[in-house]
Amino acid sequence: MPRLRRMSTFPLWLEALARGAAFLRYRVRATGTGRVPAAGAAILVANHVSYADVVVLQLACPRPLRFVGYEDENSPWFFRAIFRLAGVIPISPRNPTGGMRRALAALARGELLCLFPEGQIARTCQLQGLKRGFAILARRSGAPVVPAAHDGLWGSLFSFSGGRYLWKRPQWGRRTVEVAFGEPLGPEQADAEAARRALLRLGAEAFGRRAFLGRHLAREAVRALATRPGRTALIDRTAERRPLSAAALLAAAAVLSRRIRERVPERRVGIVLPPGAGAAIANLAVACAGKVPVNLNFTAGRAAAEASLSLAGIRTVISAPAMREKVPGFPWPERTLDLRSELAAAGGKRAMLPWLAGAWLLPGILLADRLGLPRRGGDAEAALLFTSGSSGEPRGVVLTHRNLLANCGQFSRVSICDAGITMLGCLPIFHSFGFTVTLWFPLLFRRRLVTSPSPLETRRLAEAIREERVTTLIGAPTFLRPFLKKASREELASLRHVVAGAEKLPGELHRAFREAFGISILEGYGMTEASPVTNVNQPDPPVRTATAGPQAGGRVGTVGRLLPGLEGRVTDPETGAELPAGATGMVCLRGPNLFPGYLAPDGSVQPATRGGWYATGDLGSFDADGFLTLSGRLSRFSKIGGEMVSHGAVEEKVAELFGLDPSEGPAVFVAGVPDEAKGEALVLLAAAELPAEQIRARLHAAGVPNLCIPKRVRRVERIPLLGSGKVDLAAARALAREA
Repeated sequence: MPRLRRMSTFPLWLEALARGAAFLRYRVRATGTGRVPAAGAAILVANHVSYADVVVLQLACPRPLRFVGYEDENSPWFFRAIFRLAGVIPISPRNPTGGMRRALAALARGELLCLFPEGQIARTCQLQGLKRGFAILARRSGAPVVPAAHDGLWGSLFSFSGGRYLWKRPQWGRRTVEVAFGEPLGPEQADAEAARRALLRLGAEAFGRRAFLGRHLAREAVRALATRPGRTALIDRTAERRPLSAAALLAAAAVLSRRIRERVPERRVGIVLPPGAGAAIANLAVACAGKVPVNLNFTAGRAAAEASLSLAGIRTVISAPAMREKVPGFPWPERTLDLRSELAAAGGKRAMLPWLAGAWLLPGILLADRLGLPRRGGDAEAALLFTSGSSGEPRGVVLTHRNLLANCGQFSRVSICDAGITMLGCLPIFHSFGFTVTLWFPLLFRRRLVTSPSPLETRRLAEAIREERVTTLIGAPTFLRPFLKKASREELASLRHVVAGAEKLPGELHRAFREAFGISILEGYGMTEASPVTNVNQPDPPVRTATAGPQAGGRVGTVGRLLPGLEGRVTDPETGAELPAGATGMVCLRGPNLFPGYLAPDGSVQPATRGGWYATGDLGSFDADGFLTLSGRLSRFSKIGGEMVSHGAVEEKVAELFGLDPSEGPAVFVAGVPDEAKGEALVLLAAAELPAEQIRARLHAAGVPNLCIPKRVRRVERIPLLGSGKVDLAAARALAREA
């Protein structure tokens, strides 16, 4: 821990108190301290997540800091007293120019000022919009601006995690806090946008140094399950209700892992199971056996499944007889193991007894050692998932222990995943969201999980929500829409959060859900290559103190802010040049949850990033507050007559003009096909009787430009879909080319 510098503006007794409290509660590690000017005026800007920020920043900073803080008539007397004792420069709405003058005077004396440009403590884990006060100070004083980001204080007693301040269970032990200092910004370049980019970059750097990210995925899951062995970890509702305690889940996985070690020589093991106890046990067991679980998409068709098996080198698949009957066309390998039979052959309940006892009597770290689990996983492969194949043949996405632990850690910090929730897991495990968020995340962070085998069985899901008092439902808009017709408000009364991802959330579905159930769907964003979650909207956090103002946790029409530890930018799709806030371009992301690359046929991993940046293939824009608005996939645009035409926008307009009901799935799909005259032409697939002449006439009457009016229309029985609920782009484009 860096030595605590003299806090020249603090009285000695207050400095001693800060030293003692910091030593007992925090282990501060800092990087980039050499970037802080050794002398002279400078302005430090940092993220603000707790009342302990000031102590941590002073611990890390090589120079004494003079803080600038907001104060008004609602500020408690003890805060005003501390401000005076610590020499804090107050900024008051009653006399803002007075505070500005005092700050400029301090800079004129060569002091290092520290400001929190968010204006108040963030009550979500995400970086809020930045105020311009620091930029005005920099320009008037000529002082450089030094960005600094810290990670590790969210969730502490003095933060607003869980929607509470102070009134929450304290965590024992010292909390490690990482602080990263950035390169100084010149006074002319130091605006809110530049500072925001710097804080996101430094926040990702600080988050990436967490020791947790270097650990082993299965070892962390075993430790978490052993922490509270008697709690109900999972309730399987595949056939009849079957609760499973944390100890039972651990014991079953431990016994099966020994069996897998003995019988399976290959490094990767296939799993073909629906969401449920079987899938959880199989995935944990494979990971505990030192193997890589590969959950295979049994809805993608035989050719895609064969390609996946071949690319991954899979010769062993764990499944169940019911699954083999359900998907007889799947290319089952000769060594297809029945989960129940393997557990029985490994000793069944008798073999589980020592592990059950161990879960109750031994620390999780000893159980992990008994299983032979290494302490570090880091950048080793932990899972292999296959992309949906929506744009062609499936690609193997290699995910490391670091990737999955990072994304689970990031997701754990948003309010929709606070402790005490009950999640409904119905997304397929071969889907990245189902794999990470509704499988590994509940195991690692001790969230109660209710499982149902299919997201299409809406009535069964509604019954599970009502009977198990589910609080958090996660799914694609395609799977959420049927609730409007098949579920009642009373059945969904326990739901606090509904999160949609995988595809664009239609505005009319958002409105209809709110009217029918009183719940606002929170839209998120992610991709398999990001393990998968990158952005999510949160409910607006409650106001808990007299000095706090309203904060936006979400914004309708966007997919939310970036999760902690991620940085994003938007670039020109053609030149790659970075674009300013508000401009639309290619969305690029960087962070510890981004994958190392795609699996090549020779077994190597082909990198898909440049300088750590991954180009998502999606077009979008970040606003000044950090919310991301998506315009669509770059592949779902056509360049016609030199103009970029959005296929999705045309689809939405046709659906609106003809009053199409999307409750049974998408009714129209637009694709671009080669055209000699204008480069590309639009073809519309219609799963309803829509005469081409009427489509063109109504679009023209609505003022739609001629470039956006489909040249051809083809009637189809249905728009092809994947098991994830997305449109099967490859199949749909093939139909369009045949038109």
